Amino acid sequence: MAADWQPSASIEALRERSRLLARVRSFFAERGVLEVETPVLGHGGSTDVHLQSLSCEATTDTGRERLWLQTSPEFHMKRLLAAGSGPIFQLARTFRDGEVGRRHNVEFTMLEWYRPGMALEALMGEVDSLIRSVLSADPGPCRYHRYRDLFREHLGIDPFTLPLVELRDLAAREGGLDMSQAERDDCLDLLMSHMIEPRLGQQGVDIVRDYPASQAALARRYHDDEDGTPVAARFEVYLAGLELANGYDELTDAQEQAVRFSEDNHRRRQLGKPEVSVDHRLLRALEAGLPSGSGVALGFDRLVQLALGKTCVADVMAFATPRC
Repeated sequence: MAADWQPSASIEALRERSRLLARVRSFFAERGVLEVETPVLGHGGSTDVHLQSLSCEATTDTGRERLWLQTSPEFHMKRLLAAGSGPIFQLARTFRDGEVGRRHNVEFTMLEWYRPGMALEALMGEVDSLIRSVLSADPGPCRYHRYRDLFREHLGIDPFTLPLVELRDLAAREGGLDMSQAERDDCLDLLMSHMIEPRLGQQGVDIVRDYPASQAALARRYHDDEDGTPVAARFEVYLAGLELANGYDELTDAQEQAVRFSEDNHRRRQLGKPEVSVDHRLLRALEAGLPSGSGVALGFDRLVQLALGKTCVADVMAFATPRC
């Protein structure tokens, strides 16, 4: 067993990682997308109930303050967009408490970019192009799926209309857990992760879109052409059973965003989780005017892991959490 002072990745893997970082930067330079750097610390954090933010206390010009390690550079990047930056990208250090495992690390690198004026469909194509520019082998065709259709195909249910009691029973059977008090999204997340995600991205890049409206996060909502059911204008990208990216047709309504932040913290209180400070500067940026467009966050470490044929993200990080 290697001494714990040594890097978790081999030096050769780190050389390859550096080469792939340069390739990503070249990809965006060719498209005229500006590279930016934003703070790791912020006065607001992610209120998303599924994310656990880390915070610290720091001495600032106003005294001792609580600052949040960013789970994504999204809020600061949107403030740049509102200030007129145009298309931007960032390779950002991001933090999520408790995320440790073969596919996760508490600290990781997020590749995030925003395209003012670009439709969600066009951004999906650009994500596919980026992935292909990084991988040395052809991953196979790019295939598009509606979230709803995947549940119909693999589980024989409509996730939007199946009664909650039946959905709980199905999730309990498939997950081996007590789901008797679970909410709809909890059941859907379990079924997605256990029954559908492992089948995605095999012999190709799979892009899933039109998630439940309750899972919109910072994305717009619209109505499904099939029956008018509200859905989220967002997508996720899968390769080899790994979720690689999460993209939005970005919400630009400050009032709606404030309501969602409030709902998140209300749900946190119900679940006994700590509240997270709302980023009021983001809300003011939205009030000033965020240009319509789309954006996406991609797990760079996971992409490098796939590109180099490694079994876990620690194999492509200099010092993964156990060795930091």
